[in-house]
Amino acid sequence: MIKLAINFLSAPLYSFTAFCILFVLAMKRMDIVGTKKFGMGLLIFTLVIFGWMVSDPVFFSVISLPDNIPIIILNALVFWSTWFSLYKGHQNDLRIAAGEPPIEGTPENREKVWAWPNLVYTELFCIIACTIFLIVWAIFFKAPLEEPANPTWAPNPAKAPWYFLGLQEMLVYFDPWMAGVVLPVLIIVGLIAIPFIDINPKGNGYYTFAERKYAIAGFTFGWLALWIFLIQIGTFLRGPNWTFYGPFEFWDSHKVVAENNVNLSEFFWIKGLNVALPKNIFVREIMGIILTGVYLVAVPFYVTKRWGQDMLSRMGGIRYYLLVFLVLGMMSLPIKMYLRWFFFLKYIVAMPEFELNL
Repeated sequence: MIKLAINFLSAPLYSFTAFCILFVLAMKRMDIVGTKKFGMGLLIFTLVIFGWMVSDPVFFSVISLPDNIPIIILNALVFWSTWFSLYKGHQNDLRIAAGEPPIEGTPENREKVWAWPNLVYTELFCIIACTIFLIVWAIFFKAPLEEPANPTWAPNPAKAPWYFLGLQEMLVYFDPWMAGVVLPVLIIVGLIAIPFIDINPKGNGYYTFAERKYAIAGFTFGWLALWIFLIQIGTFLRGPNWTFYGPFEFWDSHKVVAENNVNLSEFFWIKGLNVALPKNIFVREIMGIILTGVYLVAVPFYVTKRWGQDMLSRMGGIRYYLLVFLVLGMMSLPIKMYLRWFFFLKYIVAMPEFELNL
């Protein structure tokens, strides 16, 4: 019964919603999250739950695949480093609130040392340790090499390398040119633009959360919820035919999931007005065009008028509206995901005549 419940709650709709709720609670209660007790308790809880899940043969058969073992290690490193940075930031926030300098600003931590031999020796030891680890890894785990590529046969499921599985999961919700070109470009441009957009000097050279909570929360949400989470779904929960499977559900290639992919224009004209789709492309997609315009123009204008005047004056018009554009691009992913889960909505604007599907 417990495993059936976990399989049900692991569906993207419920698991993503739960992840977002927990993320908001974590950002609001940094006084709890940023403590050693919380970190230790979370580690013990995770190990216990993971140990129990590994005892299931179906779950073990998925995570023990040679391709998936490194991803589990990377998951542990990602979440540990995320918590540790929040913990360090909370410790500095307590010191700053008490009128003390951050830990990085104390005299013993401001002392400068030479790159040689201090840094070079540290790097050398890391190289040696990584080399030993890879040698042991190669001895105990066989490389997941398969036969030469066969153009007449494709594996099922056909998965990209793990670092592209987030993009492959986006293909469920977006047109290929959006998921494979536009959104990755926005991610790259956004990362490049961060130093130019975020000119707040606070937090430079030391960990903090209270002084940069919105910047840290926004970046962390995009990193964990909209990238790492999608990689987990694509790696461990997408099976044959890219169908969703729970952690304890056998990957049956004959599993059939009935979904009706409906465009917004079909909702509006056929289901709403009970008439046929207009032949004119722009009339047909008028509702999607209006909603897209509202999202890209009216929503930023309202938010700026209501809450963003101070930020606009501090950042300047170019930086502010570039930030708004990137945030809108980022939030389009969860919005489209929920529209897909609740209404089976495929495209808000569907213009295959112009290769334009949103």
